[in-house]
Amino acid sequence: MGDLHAAITAALGLILAVDPAVMAIVGLSLRVSLSAVLIAALVGLPLGALLAVTRFPGRQSAIVALNALMGLPPVVAGLLIYLLLSRSGPLGPLGLLFTPTAMVIAQAVLIAPILAALTREALSGLWEEYAEQLRSFGAGPLRAVPTLLWDGRFALLTVLLAGFGRASAEVGAVMIVGGNIEGFTRVMTTAIALETSKGDLPLALALGLVLMAIVVAVNALAQALRGAASRWAG
Repeated sequence: MGDLHAAITAALGLILAVDPAVMAIVGLSLRVSLSAVLIAALVGLPLGALLAVTRFPGRQSAIVALNALMGLPPVVAGLLIYLLLSRSGPLGPLGLLFTPTAMVIAQAVLIAPILAALTREALSGLWEEYAEQLRSFGAGPLRAVPTLLWDGRFALLTVLLAGFGRASAEVGAVMIVGGNIEGFTRVMTTAIALETSKGDLPLALALGLVLMAIVVAVNALAQALRGAASRWAG
């Protein structure tokens, strides 16, 4: 019990002292996750909106596949991206393996289906509500997508926050493609796993506390946005 108390005290000391090692890992984690969310949003939000407003043969199968990809095991995604980026892979000449860029790609691949599926669910109701009105203005499904994305912006912000929360907690895929290299590709989740195995509990706990604080802040912001959206709609 005394060892645990000492580890927690040391961890708090690292945070309060703004330890450079901790801040470097946190900074890289935020850069990687935010970049992944941005890339995934550029793909996932329009895709989800298109699935919400269009009707075509195989649409239901596409939705089922998209929902299935939401549960894609991170280690499987990491392995596939590793094979693509490895020296013998099709993207090997780019030299991206074991770099922050590879980690961004891995996180983006994992969260893009989540953003797309949640966007489809969020915008399907809006499309049913405004479809006739938009058609009366001559806006078909494709032209209605920007309107729906804007009108559902509060709901989509919570979708993006959910994607960021998922990305920031990822460990398996980023460890496979990033290599957990100190000072270069070491993020909070991979550092926690490594430092715990090494027995450096103060650093692991410090990073864990920061990660939990980020998760709580993201969820609080999502809740606040949901409340704002309800007031706006009401």
